[in-house]
Amino acid sequence: MLDKFIIKNIKCVNLLRKLLLPFVPFYYLVTWLRNIMYDLGLKKSSTYNFPVIAVGNLSVGGTGKSPMVEYLISLLKDEFVIATLSRGYKRETKGFQIVEPSCTAKQVGDEPLQFKKKFKDIIVSVDEDRQNGISNLRSLSPCPEVIILDDAYQHRKVKAGFYILLTAYYNLYCDDIVLPTGNLRESRKGANRADVIIVTKCPSNISFEERERITKKLKIQSNQDLFFTTINYQKNIVNASGVKTLDSLQDINFTLVTGIANPKPLLDFYMSLGLQFNHINFPDHHNFTNEEMEKLNNLEFIITTEKDYVRLNTGILEGKLWYQPMEVMFVENSGIFDCKISDYIKKDIP
Repeated sequence: MLDKFIIKNIKCVNLLRKLLLPFVPFYYLVTWLRNIMYDLGLKKSSTYNFPVIAVGNLSVGGTGKSPMVEYLISLLKDEFVIATLSRGYKRETKGFQIVEPSCTAKQVGDEPLQFKKKFKDIIVSVDEDRQNGISNLRSLSPCPEVIILDDAYQHRKVKAGFYILLTAYYNLYCDDIVLPTGNLRESRKGANRADVIIVTKCPSNISFEERERITKKLKIQSNQDLFFTTINYQKNIVNASGVKTLDSLQDINFTLVTGIANPKPLLDFYMSLGLQFNHINFPDHHNFTNEEMEKLNNLEFIITTEKDYVRLNTGILEGKLWYQPMEVMFVENSGIFDCKISDYIKKDIP
């Protein structure tokens, strides 16, 4: 019953978005004017003399920002003092806050909490005002040498030194339109601000010809670099009690619960393994109600994403809930990407 109710609501939302098509030109004009004012200096942006890397997208979600932030953390944490700064989407608190492993997703947001639980030795913070957040981070001791801004591509009050723009293979920004009917937060021209564009969630066997076709569609500028990444799902699931291999699930009819923008790659992965499962899909960053938690607790075996796990594990009985680990892998040229990041940082660190 729960999944049927969710599917019905999603269909209603999709119909409403189509009916709002006449408002698309108005939204386009508002965002275009806003960007022009920043480009001309009529609206002021803060710039910094230390490395600030912004990871973001043009669409409303589903491009894999969190795995890319984690990739950057893994790349840099052993050489530099790293801090991440997120808005803390759907948290119930306001203002600047340092994230601790003991925090809850309701206090700091699911993705920042995920970062902190995985990388306990780095500074993880949230603040809806990125200027204020950066100012607070730089007052800490030790002072972070590199700040990674999560989902800050449209936050133009801050001018990052390096912009990484993500677009999903299944939903390229060049094939989309702006809100409310489409999924773009601003027009496709916003991609011109990026230093690097990454096509995420590609098939692992994507061909050279397909990559060339996408490169032409995206119309990459001469000063930009394009990379392709895929998702590497591990062959096991994890929870607080241990690890279980996916092979052991062949005879278990489990339930996959997702609250992410695009669960298709994970569904494809499980189906490719021949696993039998039911799928319950919630909206991205969904805050689970007590009633929903109660219904999920009636299920025998649940697998979810790592991001959803930090929101669900406080309400699901121990032993029932597991998460699927994953990481970003470059299709090719990962060394070139790593060098670009390293060169930028070393250039900006005094």
